[in-house]
Amino acid sequence: MSQLTDVYVNKEDLGKNLYRNKTYYTLCIEQDCLATNKDEADKIFSDNGGINHDKINKDLTDANNGVETYMVDANYTDSGDTKFLGKVVYDEYDGLENAKENGDVEIDTYALETDVINDKGEVVAKQEEMDPLGDFEKVVYGTKEKPGIEG
Repeated sequence: MSQLTDVYVNKEDLGKNLYRNKTYYTLCIEQDCLATNKDEADKIFSDNGGINHDKINKDLTDANNGVETYMVDANYTDSGDTKFLGKVVYDEYDGLENAKENGDVEIDTYALETDVINDKGEVVAKQEEMDPLGDFEKVVYGTKEKPGIEG
C-alpha cells in the first residue's frame, strides 16, 4: 500500500482504526491518530492535537522588503468531521502466519471501520450478537412481515 499517513503502526495496534481530523483556524491542521473508535479519536484529537499557540508568532511569517509583522494570532473557527481512513491489520505479503510471527502490520484502507480481527488474525465483519431464543421464536411464531411455521 502507498504512504497513507505518518502514523507508525505496530503489532500492538492490531485492530485499531486510523482516523483523520481537520481543524480549521485561520490555517488548516490535518492530524492523524490511532484509536479504537471515532469517539476515542475525537477525544485524542481534542486532548493532544490542535495548534501549539506558543508557535504562533512572528517566526511564522515572511517579513521582507519593508514588510514588518505587527501581530500574529490564531483563532479557532471550525472543525471538520473525523473521518475513518483505515484499520491496522496484519500485512499478509509474506503470508498471515509470517506477519503474525514478525508483527508485520499495515493500514488497510479497504477494511471497514466495524471490521474486527479474529483469533486467526484475519479481518472479518463484526458479528451481530446472537439471540438463539429470539431467532427460534421468529421461526415458530413469525414476525409482522413473515409468518412462522405456526402462522
